[in-house]
Amino acid sequence: MFEGLSTIQIACAVLGGYLLGSIPFGVIVMKLAGAGDPRAIGSGNIGATNVLRSGRRDLAALTLLGDGGKGAVAVLFAWLATRAQGEATQAVLTSLAGGAAFFGHLFPVWLGFKGGKGVATYFGTLLAAAWPVGLLAGATWILMAAVFRISSLAGLTAALLAPLLVFLVHRPTPIAVLAAVMGVLIYIRHLPNIRRLLAGAEPRIGGKKSATS
Repeated sequence: MFEGLSTIQIACAVLGGYLLGSIPFGVIVMKLAGAGDPRAIGSGNIGATNVLRSGRRDLAALTLLGDGGKGAVAVLFAWLATRAQGEATQAVLTSLAGGAAFFGHLFPVWLGFKGGKGVATYFGTLLAAAWPVGLLAGATWILMAAVFRISSLAGLTAALLAPLLVFLVHRPTPIAVLAAVMGVLIYIRHLPNIRRLLAGAEPRIGGKKSATS
């Protein structure tokens, strides 16, 4: 699977991706703006949804771009490092880098390994690793959100379908593995949301949100 890749390439992709993914944009933008710490409001999450609960849409948008962008940048660096080594080799290294960035967002070294739920980084990583898959997964999120008005359900549905979408658009197997691993982690991080969904208690988009959502 790692044929054609050097130990240095693999180490740089994994370590670099993880450190990049560990950058807590939600915490950074709120503190720079003097808006406090997202870990002290709402659900305590560092992602854009919780930053939005500060009342600052601009900061939430910056957080969304930062969290999605770091996954995309990790993939881009790995793609550039293997641009002369063929699609199969590129798929392996970009998957490693993107997966490491996603893991870094969930368990950031800078915040004591207590990070976000990963949806923005998930989509950013997918878009960079296989843009048709990222677009289709994003379209799935938009459709589910429009119909059911539940953000977590939209994200969980997109995460469930993404590995199948990889094969639908004929992308290499490592991309499917990346999508599947990230999807499993998203489901684990969303266990409280899943419990509320099953109980019919998950807040809807635009509705009143509980402190644990």
